[in-house]
Amino acid sequence: MEVTQPAAKMLVELSKSQDIVAGDGTTTVVVIAGALLKQCLMLLTKGVHPTLISEALHKACDKAVEVLTAMAIPLELSDRDALVKSASTSLNSKVVSQYSSLLAPLAVDAVLNVVDPTRPENIDLRDIKIIKKLGGTVDDTEMVKGLVFDKKASHAAGGPTRVEGAKIAVIQFQISPPKTDIEQNVIVSDYSQMDRILREERNYILGMIKKIKATGCNVLLIQKSILRDAVTDLSLHYLAKAKILVVKDVEREDIEFITKTLNCLPIANIEHFREEKLGYADVVEEVPVGSGRIVKITGIKNMGRTTTVLVRGSNQLVLDEADRSLHDALCVVRCLVNKKFLIAGGGAPEVEVSRQLGAWAKTLYGMESYCVKAFAEALEVIPYTLAENAGLNPVLIVTELRNHHANGQANAGINVRKGQITNMLEENVVQPLLVSTSAVSLATECVRMILKIDDIVAVR
Repeated sequence: MEVTQPAAKMLVELSKSQDIVAGDGTTTVVVIAGALLKQCLMLLTKGVHPTLISEALHKACDKAVEVLTAMAIPLELSDRDALVKSASTSLNSKVVSQYSSLLAPLAVDAVLNVVDPTRPENIDLRDIKIIKKLGGTVDDTEMVKGLVFDKKASHAAGGPTRVEGAKIAVIQFQISPPKTDIEQNVIVSDYSQMDRILREERNYILGMIKKIKATGCNVLLIQKSILRDAVTDLSLHYLAKAKILVVKDVEREDIEFITKTLNCLPIANIEHFREEKLGYADVVEEVPVGSGRIVKITGIKNMGRTTTVLVRGSNQLVLDEADRSLHDALCVVRCLVNKKFLIAGGGAPEVEVSRQLGAWAKTLYGMESYCVKAFAEALEVIPYTLAENAGLNPVLIVTELRNHHANGQANAGINVRKGQITNMLEENVVQPLLVSTSAVSLATECVRMILKIDDIVAVR
């Protein structure tokens, strides 16, 4: 959406911040911020000063994070089932929720594959490459222990499409005749000179391919060139004769991922083409997928800590949604690796925080008490919205939920499938602590910022 209203823009940025910090809970954070703004507006109309409200919100937010942390359950990374449950909870609210039993374990395995045991808190999701390929269904989504290229091998002059015992080179130079650095025209007046130019070009390309073949290399991954053609028909012909499989037009931004996976070095010049810079794999083959073809590299020797996920879908919309949902599930698992605590879902933490803040507000004095009470009421928007989205009676459900929490059932939440209140931990509806704490903190920060700016929250 193109948003121009300043406060709305801040809410969009708020959602983006939540996505960066936790990767999930982007809707939750906006809903909480909206409810807080509504409460602030009521307080402002009653004549409470914005600064007072802002300070009280800050205190209430700190208290809320304390309550959430106290509710959390510690987690061990070896407990794969708990990680899968958490990823499933994230996927259950998405369009592709029926595939959560496939995508959740896949997301967990993908993250655990890239975790460095010496530094488990530093997880870079760029080490997990998601390749989208139209055709099939989401059920056909798979994790590949190796590399996948969403392009076919070069078929010019009958080059190979399957190589076993592959020696792979990632090259950043062109296997084509050199051009002058400045724009020039060379006028050839004699056909024998023309023949000589073609012969020189042929010898130049042959010389390069002989150097490549001398190292034992039999698979070439060629970076896309912006200066001139990375390969010509002539060079592809000679490469096919030398039985070298060629994948051309590899994007520049993919080079780092490819070299890390293959545990090899990119080669920028033919003079630096040496055997120690090559990567080794059992099989490189072109396989048909859907309506197109892809190149798969499997059985990589000394493979780096990377993973490739091949996502399938029957149409572009499903494909994009599966990609987005998988990214959220990956972020949830990353959150748990960074901050090893789980918390119940289904609106349970929000109602528990609301109840405890309401009790704490009674111990405070003056306007601060009113503001903290307003913060507590605002958090009830999450279970209310959840009940509404599930087609239940929100007033009845939230009242019953409050009653359960007042009786000490801190993990009681809304069971959307049964349409009643149950223990969320027993139902395996869990989420990372980081998602809930960052949602409350970021929403409060955003609302405090809007409060401090004149004319955005106007007192009508």
